[in-house]
Amino acid sequence: MKKTYRIDVDCANCANLMEDAARKISGVADAAVNFMTLKMNVEFQEGQDPGIVMQQVRKACKKVEPDCEIFL
Repeated sequence: MKKTYRIDVDCANCANLMEDAARKISGVADAAVNFMTLKMNVEFQEGQDPGIVMQQVRKACKKVEPDCEIFL
């Protein structure tokens, strides 16, 4: 399953850090952050609950970029 989320991030480098952090989360098959459109595309592994996984993604992203936001 793939989902797109609106994000708020200040710079392209921060967007890259968010993307890397999201990819490391269990339950995420792939993640891509587009700084120009301020969107994060997440592909979830089979059988994963997107709501639970995205809470972990949000936590991981806040660690690398405290000012970022993912609108769930």
